[in-house]
Amino acid sequence: MKPVRWGVLSTAKIGRFKVVPGMMKSPLCDVVAVASRDEASARAMAGELGIRKAYGSYEALLADPEIEAVYNPLPNHLHVPMTLAAAAAGKHVLCEKPIAISADEAEQLAQASAQVLIAEAFMVRHHPQWHRAREIVREGRIGEARAIQVIFSYFNVDPANIRNRPDIGGGGLLDIGCYAVVAGRYLFEAEPLRVVSLVDRDPSFGVDRTTSALMDFGGGRQLTFTVSTQLVPFQRVQVLGTKGRIEIEIPFNAPPDRPTRIFLDDGSQHGGLSAQAVDFPVLDQYQFQGEAFSRAVRGAEPLAHGLGDALMNMRILDALRRSEATGGWEAV
Repeated sequence: MKPVRWGVLSTAKIGRFKVVPGMMKSPLCDVVAVASRDEASARAMAGELGIRKAYGSYEALLADPEIEAVYNPLPNHLHVPMTLAAAAAGKHVLCEKPIAISADEAEQLAQASAQVLIAEAFMVRHHPQWHRAREIVREGRIGEARAIQVIFSYFNVDPANIRNRPDIGGGGLLDIGCYAVVAGRYLFEAEPLRVVSLVDRDPSFGVDRTTSALMDFGGGRQLTFTVSTQLVPFQRVQVLGTKGRIEIEIPFNAPPDRPTRIFLDDGSQHGGLSAQAVDFPVLDQYQFQGEAFSRAVRGAEPLAHGLGDALMNMRILDALRRSEATGGWEAV
């Protein structure tokens, strides 16, 4: 397959240190350009990674006829505007999560998605550890999966950090709560019917620093999660069934330079003594994400999760925020 020629909008850390290096490992992805409003920053990133072109504006990159697809890791409030600009220039777009600040904003992408591919960058759904976890659920090896528990936290009190700015879509729910939503939808293979949330906001920043929620997927299936921007760094996913459980040890930030593992436990011994490890070799989930989108651009395979999937994520996140305001259950 001829590699897809990619451009990168901004020198954001997620792109600079994770996504773009992962894509550059693949013969299916040719990252040819990076853009920043600060041309010196674009040139610095291009030099570090061996990217041929550096632009001092996003518009200049979008005008480059060589570029076929764009990766958009800009701050949340620029996801929709710059994705629309890229689509208008005829570029396919892989946009960082969350794809928008609200479902209403995300709906603006619907017309553009008829002309180009638009997808939300949830790299975890491309990691074999997630694929195997879902296969185990499907195979019935843990019985009937009824409960999923997700914890995801880090500590960030930098007032200049975009995650601590409510005016541009900061806060824990949009930044990492979206991963908990995706975990439930992916592993239950269903959509939640209703949700309820409990939110603690930072008194200075105004963003949600700790959010917990309960999501009802129907048929006795429940997901609970806690995400925080001001707790000790930690992450884990537990899937509990009637006969066993699955534990994803590093579910979201799976390292690209060492093996990973999940655990399958029948619960016969306390303390996880009966858990059996399922090991995965060294691999890069960002590489796999770029390859999947590139294959879709070439028509080699369809997108597994397109704009409709991203819109559902936003509707669920909106319902969780409504619950904070009402103090009760909210339908999705």
